[in-house]
Amino acid sequence: MPKSVIITGGNRGIGFEIAKQLGHRGFWVFLAGKDANSGQKAIKTLKSQNIQANWFTLNVCNPDSIKLAYEKISKKIEFLNVLVNNAGVLINESRDIFTPAPQEDLLSVTTNGLGALWVTQQFMPLLNKGSRIIMISSGAGKFNDNYSTWAPHYRISKTLMNAITKQLHLALENKGIVINAVCPGWVRTQMGGNQATRSIKKGAETPVWLATEASEKINGKLLRDKIEIPW
Repeated sequence: MPKSVIITGGNRGIGFEIAKQLGHRGFWVFLAGKDANSGQKAIKTLKSQNIQANWFTLNVCNPDSIKLAYEKISKKIEFLNVLVNNAGVLINESRDIFTPAPQEDLLSVTTNGLGALWVTQQFMPLLNKGSRIIMISSGAGKFNDNYSTWAPHYRISKTLMNAITKQLHLALENKGIVINAVCPGWVRTQMGGNQATRSIKKGAETPVWLATEASEKINGKLLRDKIEIPW
């Protein structure tokens, strides 16, 4: 059986590029996301390139949806080689920290943080020694001298994802399961916009490397361009 990968939010952007690159390396690709129409189009494109691929509707904000996707996928595979928690949103980036918008806050924190945790929890029965988990995070979630007031709610949600990555690493390091977070940089996607400085191919470079070639000793890290950076 070929190696398998699940990619949340995999129907477009960085997630879809990861799917293509891993598919061309022989992975069986499972794309998961909310938009079934877009997902089926993505699957059609992958199959036209002779990539084995399946679509599963999965809303990372809905535990029941995650469970249903798990039940379907677990009937097809017994072992998951790679889980890429890629689903993410950037909502109303100009809103300042004082302006209340609880539903936006909940959507950001759940999609960009808790959703990745819930997906990982649900798919744990398929993860075992040798599996790799990749969290698509952001430099916006780091605490450093460049921390700014831009998109504060997005920043908070990515800081949460980084904290979840660290906690999962501590819990998984004795199980032989590797987990790392990636800062892909400012990428020309629907979220990043056309003015972004990086191509989608460049954004997918480090996640694909972590899924295939990176040493298992690289574990519990935040990386950009295959190099560890501070949290």
